[in-house]
Amino acid sequence: MAADALAIIPGAVLRNLADKLYEKRKNAALEIEGIIKQLSTAGEHEKIAAVIGLLTSDFAMSPQANHRKQGGLIGLAAVTVGLTSEAAQHLELIVPPVLNAFLDQDSRVRYYACEALYNIAKVVRGDFIIYFNKIFDALCKLSADSDANVQSAAHLLDRLVKDIVTESDQFSIEEFIPLLRERMNVLNPYVRQFLVGWITVLDSVPDIDMLGFLPDFLDGLFNMLSDNSHEIRQQADAALSEFLQEIKNSPNVDYGRMAEILVRRAGSDDEFTRLTSITWINEFVKLGGEQLVPYYADILGAILPCISDEEEKIRVVARETNEELRAMKSDQTEGFDIGAILIIAERELNSEHEATRIEALHWFSTLLVRNRTEFLGYLEGIFEPLLNALSDPSDAVVLLVLEVHARIAEEPHHFHHLVSYLIRTFHNNHVLLERRGALIVRRLCVLLGAEKVYREFSTILEKEGDLDFASTMVQALNLILLTSAELAELRSLLKKSLVDSRGKDLFLSLYPSWCHSPMATISLCLLAQAYNHASSVIQSLGEEDINVKFLVQLDKLIRLLETPVFAYLRLQLLEPGKHTWLLKTLYGLLMLLPQQSAAFKILRTRLKTVPFSENLKRTSSANPYSQILQVTEDGNRNQDTPNYSAINFPSRLQQFESMQQQHRDHLKNQLQSRKSASAAVLGQEIQRYEESHSSSVPEISRPPSRASRVIS
Repeated sequence: MAADALAIIPGAVLRNLADKLYEKRKNAALEIEGIIKQLSTAGEHEKIAAVIGLLTSDFAMSPQANHRKQGGLIGLAAVTVGLTSEAAQHLELIVPPVLNAFLDQDSRVRYYACEALYNIAKVVRGDFIIYFNKIFDALCKLSADSDANVQSAAHLLDRLVKDIVTESDQFSIEEFIPLLRERMNVLNPYVRQFLVGWITVLDSVPDIDMLGFLPDFLDGLFNMLSDNSHEIRQQADAALSEFLQEIKNSPNVDYGRMAEILVRRAGSDDEFTRLTSITWINEFVKLGGEQLVPYYADILGAILPCISDEEEKIRVVARETNEELRAMKSDQTEGFDIGAILIIAERELNSEHEATRIEALHWFSTLLVRNRTEFLGYLEGIFEPLLNALSDPSDAVVLLVLEVHARIAEEPHHFHHLVSYLIRTFHNNHVLLERRGALIVRRLCVLLGAEKVYREFSTILEKEGDLDFASTMVQALNLILLTSAELAELRSLLKKSLVDSRGKDLFLSLYPSWCHSPMATISLCLLAQAYNHASSVIQSLGEEDINVKFLVQLDKLIRLLETPVFAYLRLQLLEPGKHTWLLKTLYGLLMLLPQQSAAFKILRTRLKTVPFSENLKRTSSANPYSQILQVTEDGNRNQDTPNYSAINFPSRLQQFESMQQQHRDHLKNQLQSRKSASAAVLGQEIQRYEESHSSSVPEISRPPSRASRVIS
């Protein structure tokens, strides 16, 4: 066949085709074009094939000098031009050697390959499509060529190929997409520009459904949003914006596959990528409907961290999306996986950002309201993390956690578990009790009812083994009871303890645990207006009971007596004859206070205002305590309230004394243990001292042993 070609093409033409000078190669190509035209007109296609074979083997793929390859490429283009409309039947011989030249190490060969393929494409147009994937692959590589001239030639060829594709009805998008998907994660900026350009062009063709294949290359487009090149970021953003608009106008969209990509990209380190991802997710939530139900958990996992993003735009869109998502009502039949959502919400409870933790808790509340039965089915796995969240440093978070627990605690056993955990937590973390105890208890009282909460606390604390903690906890609860506006109704109920069955029942419920603290017991009696018993409690106190802690608590109580909570008590002092035991109780407290203390002065000043009768003043000199003694003796037959005997106070006093005896014994054991420990430490120190001293005595100063004396 080569011999036939040599007979067809004059030797001079072939020599010029391999010449170093471009003009000679160009003229030779024109002569070959004329020869091919004649052969085509005559129908001599075998001779044409022979010429193509000669140009391929001896020139385009020659191992010799590169200008010979260049001549071969120009010759192949000339053959195509000469064939014109009949070129399609010879493309399988013409195109492969040109494509192969794109891989040549010489940039000039690559340049002429671009030029040759450009001329070939201009001639064959639509018939060129069958080689599109191979040409696209070659162009993708050439777009990042190291030689600027080759890049320029490749861009010209690329524009022509795009024009051909947009005109053709033979282009197969199905075959092209895998090729595109493979290259979408390439980092080279020139290749990225090339790919975005093709995506944009193909999307503009009405007959090509790029939207249907968007999930295949969406991740790559999002990856380009963080490119160092501003131009590439703009191009990728423009392409994404166009696709998002198409999604809004399209009735058939595969939201699921794209949602997975968006969720992953929402966690990007790049701010612009996160913003674009969250914006897409926001639109998907609005448009996706039931399609997105199985992806709710993944979407939520992407949204919640973005609620605390440093960028305000991202925070705004994330919050809006979160609200949209939470407003949707779904059930299990639609694929709604409450367990997966709870896992996400639980995970975000550990977020370092308060806003994210708060929104996670809002999800717990929402699910509890809408899907209570299903929620409680997962409670075993999330109850402990929710309890741990009560130690959160944020007050806002703690209040929301309490709301969630209050909803859960509608079942009695969950309520008991909650209060038990709180007591255990306060036991292990006294700082939390001091700083957050009042907030937690007050909020629980609002959410679940003060009486219910205090009864449960009392029931558990009555059996508390750690007596020191029990005393501390009762003192804290008592202070909250006396000072919190939220517990006003509870205080009102306790005031009726001697005349109302509910009040009596509440008093008897609190009393056993309140016995852990003498001052709490006295305060409870003052609230209940059981002044006779309060006086008895004071009289029962022993020397060891009146310590620094007791005096601190007493100081607080005296100051509280001056607050509006005890206004009723101060008004009762206007009738000393009717409330004799109240006076005796207050004087008893006064007697326990050091005279130099501020509390002593406060209480003494208050008692001086008590309006004793004139005859008492004359008979008792100026001693106020003698006045109260006389009033008490005169009024012994009258108790503070008519139904005082409704409560068995002698039995309560025994209960108080028994509890206080336990505390005294506990204190003695503690002191004994400390003494024993100190003695043991001292003994060890003495032993170490003697050992070190004996080892430092010189050998010569020691008396001779009995054995040494015998030997001598």
